[in-house]
Amino acid sequence: MIYIILLILSFLLTYFIKNYMIKKSLVASVNERSSHTTPTPHGGGIALSLTWFLGLGYLYFMGEIEASLFYALLFGAVISIVSFFDDIYELSPKLRLIVQSLIAVGGIFAIGGLNQIDLGFFVIENQIITNIFAFFMIVWFINLYNFLDGINGYAGSEAVFLALAGFVLFGGAHFAVLAVAVLGFLFWNWNKAKIFMGDVGSTLLGYNIAIFTLYYANQESSNLWIWIILFGVFWFDATLTLLRRKRNGEQLSQAHKKHAYQRLTQSGWSHYKVTNYSIGLNFVLFAIVYFVSNIFVAFLLALIVLYISMKFVDRKKAFE
Repeated sequence: MIYIILLILSFLLTYFIKNYMIKKSLVASVNERSSHTTPTPHGGGIALSLTWFLGLGYLYFMGEIEASLFYALLFGAVISIVSFFDDIYELSPKLRLIVQSLIAVGGIFAIGGLNQIDLGFFVIENQIITNIFAFFMIVWFINLYNFLDGINGYAGSEAVFLALAGFVLFGGAHFAVLAVAVLGFLFWNWNKAKIFMGDVGSTLLGYNIAIFTLYYANQESSNLWIWIILFGVFWFDATLTLLRRKRNGEQLSQAHKKHAYQRLTQSGWSHYKVTNYSIGLNFVLFAIVYFVSNIFVAFLLALIVLYISMKFVDRKKAFE
């Protein structure tokens, strides 16, 4: 019953925020980085975030979520609030990075740090090294999710996929809460978007995925690789694009439209088709995780799939 209530709440909040943003002319302008052509209200992530934290609080008071995970996820409220003001006032990159760094430290502290990193042939147990890795992973996940929130349904469908995959593989009511919180928003963002998520939603989702990765990696070291595989569509695109732009000598802080999803839309694909393509890739990655018992073989297979998918994108629209 609680999940139906949260779904309806997210749906209605997104609807009212959409109308309010239109009334106040608070719409996302079209710029050189945009993949949309019509000014559209943003801030749908506010509804998503409010629903998520209400559901999270419910789980905590009902004893359905472990305290360490609850407090780690609760730090996401800070990044949502800061991102809300960033959506309105465009805060400086330095301030955003400082906040993200502090949140990363808080999240790592709440879950007790990252115990180890199993590389298959070698296990890293030095807490300085593992927690430095955890720190940069959280900051990178926050930013890459924000980078890839650019077309209708893309970031929202990725979050729903990861929530459902997490629920199937690990259980946990928090995954169900995340799924319904995003689904209520996604109704208004799917296909022809009537509202965008904004940084307030995308940065929170990136942070949540990072915390899930670390939390479950502490339960079983191979889970680190499971989450990296499941999140492959996003991190592979963002990381490879960053490395390619670095190789080209580009200013990395400059706005661009070179991510795979952006190049597919430039090639003539609709937002709907690109999003469905990413969903299909996600199902393949889930099948690899689910059916391949050796996690390192699974990771290798996932890399091959992601590489082939990127070469496909390159043929549709070359990286320049």
